[in-house]
Amino acid sequence: MSSGAHTLAKATNDTRVVLDAVRALLRAALPEIARRGVTLVGVAVGNLDDAPVQPPLPFDRDPGADLDAAVDAVRDRFGAAALTRAVLLGRDDDPQMPRLPD
Repeated sequence: MSSGAHTLAKATNDTRVVLDAVRALLRAALPEIARRGVTLVGVAVGNLDDAPVQPPLPFDRDPGADLDAAVDAVRDRFGAAALTRAVLLGRDDDPQMPRLPD
């Protein structure tokens, strides 16, 4: 199966920006998935640069960035399992992998 790729216009650590890009790639691949099936979907983030970058001043603040920072701080202090999505509460902690019909 072919792979799609997308390069963002600028560096980000915003979960929503990355998630939106991944969803767009998945939507583009849906016709091929429907035609050939799928056994594995993977996402990789690359070409990151550790050189210091001067971020732009936040004249138009993104409220989601504050949420991402708060979630990161809680997980850093109390562990990754400290926060979860409400929809996952009460669900089995051992998810099963979906299987294609024979």
